[in-house]
Formats: sequence, C-alpha cells, structure tokens
Amino acid sequence: MILTYEIHDLQPYINWAYYYYAWQLRDAAQQQKSRAEAEEILSQLDGKYHVYALFDLFAAHSHNDDIVITVHDSRFMVHDSMSLTFNRHIPLLRQQQGDCLCLTDFIHPEHDQIGVFATSVDHGLEKDFDKDAYMKMTVQLLADRLAEAAAEKMHEEVRRIYWGYAPDEHLTMEELHAEKFQGIRPAVGYPSLPDTSLNFVLDELIHFKQIGIRLTESGAMKPHASVSGLMIALPEAHYFSLGKIGEDQLQDYAHRRGLPVEVLRKFLASHL
Repeated sequence: MILTYEIHDLQPYINWAYYYYAWQLRDAAQQQKSRAEAEEILSQLDGKYHVYALFDLFAAHSHNDDIVITVHDSRFMVHDSMSLTFNRHIPLLRQQQGDCLCLTDFIHPEHDQIGVFATSVDHGLEKDFDKDAYMKMTVQLLADRLAEAAAEKMHEEVRRIYWGYAPDEHLTMEELHAEKFQGIRPAVGYPSLPDTSLNFVLDELIHFKQIGIRLTESGAMKPHASVSGLMIALPEAHYFSLGKIGEDQLQDYAHRRGLPVEVLRKFLASHL
C-alpha cells in the first residue's frame, strides 16, 4: 500500500530533538529560534512537496536466524486465476555477546505476521535548493525528519488500522517518540539491522521504485531522506545493538544470503 502525506500532516510527528542535534544546538533559546525558522520553511514547502510511505504485510515465521516470508506475487499468474506463492528468506544476524538476541527471536517459529516498509520524500526536496547552501542544508535536514515522521505516522496507522493489532491505541507524540507502542520498527542501517544490503531484499518484496526510491551499489537509498525496515508486533519485542560480528558468523551469514563473504565484509566492516 502507498500512502501520500502532506507536510502539515507530518509536522506533529517530527522529533525535533534529532534536528537540534544535527545543528549541534544545546541552548533552549537557540532550539526555539531554530524550530520557528524551520516551521516557517515547512509552511513554504507545504503543498509543493509530498512525503510517501510504502508498506505490505506478510505471513511469516522464523527459522533459526532467518525470517521466512510468504509472498503472493500477482505478476506471476497460475491457471489465469491464482497468484504465485513462494517463500522468501530474510537472513539476519545474532548478537555474539550479552543476551545473544536476533530479530527472529520476536517472530513465531510456526505462524506470524510481519510488515515491510519504506518512506521517502519528493526528489525536489534534495535538488531544488542547490543555489543556496544554507537553505539546501536546512531543507535536507527537514527532509530527513519528514521521512522519519512519515515512518512514525505510517506505523501508527498500521498498528491501529491496516494490521489492526492495537486498534484502541491512543498515545501522545511524546509517547510515540519514546516508543511506548506495542512492537518495534527496526530500520535498515540501525543497530539491530546494520546491513544496508538488506535493502535489496526488502526492495524485492515491496518494490521501492513505487515511491521513487532507487538503491545505490552499497544499498543506500536515494533520495537520502528515506527510511526502510521491518514492523514486528510482539509485545515483548525490543530494540538492541548487534555489536561485533565474529568471522564464523560472517561466514554463516554469507552462506544464508547467498553472497560472497568479501562482499558482505564491505557492508559490515564497522561491525567486524
């Protein structure tokens, strides 16, 4: 499903703390002034640019350190009436210390559901302000916040409506930003899901190009102001940092991904 958001719809969902951090603003008065300026710019952008969310929900189960997703692909018709159904594995990594967690621990081994998502902004937000360095930087940082805000709003709608496992949820923005909701939304490139090459796997499932995202050779998304990841509903699910990866796990992960070890070594260099 594709959702299109107006900027004013997303403004309440913006987590301004990350915007202040990007500008290295620690003084409250400076933060207040910066936010006022940013909101004025957002009002100028509103209506001219949009933000998009793309997601799908799949039947899934865990198998060791893989999430196995059941895909119904209508592009491949069987007997002119049924879509082709097949399983797609998402290999994941496990902590090698502490609680030795893996995201598959939060997926039932027999039957479950999982969400796959991506959000992004109109390309113009990244290319229409090249003649003004300050404006370009400001709009880029705001675009980043809007992509994250779209993920927040989309996830809220998924929990309450589309997946519907929390139909009576009523949280304040502070509670949303503090992740008081049921389940988690691990994003690619973040501590529990650090391998950006997983974007190629997610792209095969939901087709990022539907909202204008293209992938670089490294799995990075263009526009830069884009977010992708998974949605997991288990109440006990929580975030964690993967930490360092041993050579034995790298070898196993490469085997499960069906990719050369040296390719994945590049993607995971900072975690080895």
